[in-house]
Amino acid sequence: MIWQSEEVRSLLKRALEEDIGTGDVTANWIIPATQWSRAVISAKAPGVIAGLEVTREIFRLLDERIIFTPLVADGEAVKPKDTVARIEGPTRSILSGERVALNFLQHLSGVATLTRAFVDAVAGTRAVILDTRKTTPGLRMLEKYAVRMGGAANHRMGLYDMVLIKNNHIEAAGSITEAVQRVRERNRAGLLIEVETRNLDEVREALVLNVDRIMLDNMSCEMMRQAVALVNGRIPLEASGNVTLANVREIAETGVDYISSGSLTHSAKALDLSLSFVL
Repeated sequence: MIWQSEEVRSLLKRALEEDIGTGDVTANWIIPATQWSRAVISAKAPGVIAGLEVTREIFRLLDERIIFTPLVADGEAVKPKDTVARIEGPTRSILSGERVALNFLQHLSGVATLTRAFVDAVAGTRAVILDTRKTTPGLRMLEKYAVRMGGAANHRMGLYDMVLIKNNHIEAAGSITEAVQRVRERNRAGLLIEVETRNLDEVREALVLNVDRIMLDNMSCEMMRQAVALVNGRIPLEASGNVTLANVREIAETGVDYISSGSLTHSAKALDLSLSFVL
């Protein structure tokens, strides 16, 4: 489970330390150490939940006496006033962890919610929605998890698990062909190779090289339709660049296999959730 990995646990610990520092003076000075409370996290807007186990881990790291009970599952849609989770434990600890827990849960749910909107927009086409590396530094693993909870798929995790030959690589190497040849000379791990193209001539050059995927970067829908006809299913095609909710359906209807959008992670609005105490 990613939330139990040392990378994520370290991130959550740092977030708690950043907020609590030497101690929560407000809670500690007002609330008796022995006080015990129950609380709920509720939705204030419609959306898709992601990050419940991360939230549980935050409270566990803060105080193992806290009992966190999700009432929905990651990937599940909620509507306003739905109860997302119940919390029981020392009042001070619940208050001290509230902001950090909500920050993660709201952000990841926002990513899942926006992703689901993109996925729904291309329903019925062959296109698969992908994320990118345009993630919040330090949060990539969690944000890409939230993308999956929204119903989309992950592109490469980083620079190490897939070869993506972009325009600047091509310019530095001299051509698509030369860049691909240099990669193949060193690609002992057999990583997938994708090539970014900006016009039909570059698509033709990449096509004869038999790479694993061709990216159609910032092309018009008409040019993408021509690229789809040219490739004729021989190599998967990925549309990228200036993809929005307003145009993603039109892009999908060109017949591309994948559509990647950085906005899934860099432009997602946090889902409005709140924590409140109950009797």
